[in-house]
Amino acid sequence: MFSTPELAASISYAASVWLAARNNVHTWWIGLLGCVLYGWVFFEAKLYADVTLQAFFIVSSILGWINWVRGSQGAPTPIRRTSRPHAVVVAGLAIAVAVAYATILHRFTDAWSPWLDSLVLTFSVLAQFLLMGRRLENWYAWLLVNTIAVPLYASRGLYITAGLYLIFWFNAWYGLYRWRRELALQ
Repeated sequence: MFSTPELAASISYAASVWLAARNNVHTWWIGLLGCVLYGWVFFEAKLYADVTLQAFFIVSSILGWINWVRGSQGAPTPIRRTSRPHAVVVAGLAIAVAVAYATILHRFTDAWSPWLDSLVLTFSVLAQFLLMGRRLENWYAWLLVNTIAVPLYASRGLYITAGLYLIFWFNAWYGLYRWRRELALQ
């Protein structure tokens, strides 16, 4: 069974992610609506790390929108790569934060799956920061997030959301392909 808020959030998120893979700035404002709706859906499902994630997405979407339009030098930010040492450090940091947050959720809440939920949270934050900076590696992080999120959401009966994240998994491959091609042309 699905809910109207879940369906509306899924449609909004689908449009936003589709636009992100196409390097389209409209990804940001459309995604804001999905963030608000998914905050409600995840609260109802007791996936509290995902509620926290939606609050982060609201703020980061506004900042990402500004960065894509104006950049740091007043011009749009180009697609770019992240150095391997930097990527390893931020991935390690994401894992450490996930463990800490999962421990808190496990001890102090009735969270359904604090460990997987926290990994979705921290790697989504990492992916979002990379996306905000138009970094190619955001697509690798989204692939990991979607791989974890599909079974997690299905386990909570959020089948529309699980299906959507499965589509996002394929879209992340497309985004990676498309952004690699655009980077080569820059």
